[in-house]
Amino acid sequence: MQEIFEIGQIVNSYGIKGFVKVVPFTDDITRFERLKTVYVEQGKALKEYTIEDVKYSKNLVLLKFKGIDDINDTIALKNCYLKIERSNAVKLEKDSYFIVDLIGLEVYSDENELLGILCDVFPTGSNDVYVVKNEIGKQILLPAIKEVIKKVDLENKKVIVHLIDGLI
Repeated sequence: MQEIFEIGQIVNSYGIKGFVKVVPFTDDITRFERLKTVYVEQGKALKEYTIEDVKYSKNLVLLKFKGIDDINDTIALKNCYLKIERSNAVKLEKDSYFIVDLIGLEVYSDENELLGILCDVFPTGSNDVYVVKNEIGKQILLPAIKEVIKKVDLENKKVIVHLIDGLI
């Protein structure tokens, strides 16, 4: 399992005092208030920053890092990704999973037919949709609902699904 998670992307500076605007990749944007540090991915390197302040503007998170004190300091951070260690991730409810843990799992029907590899997950508002690609590149879109997703087995890297009429 991946030990470092992306939780957002810095898209711009905010004001002149060193704040950055972050597009969050999490359902609960207030979770940034519970973080003391984050890693900023600059090129291939991860640099740890201490969070001094957290504010919000619409659906964006505004972060102030220790040592980043004016707008000029924020320029190098633009378009960089924010990451955290798995140990700092939020605790998930039963039958909830981190997308990063689902990507790459083999997807089987409940009749043990390999349907493909789970390659993406996207939210639709009411439920997520799992994108499964087979060996010839055909995509199957599966709603992440209990009637379809029967079992997620992270240990054995597979998902068991029930194909209801109209899915394929």
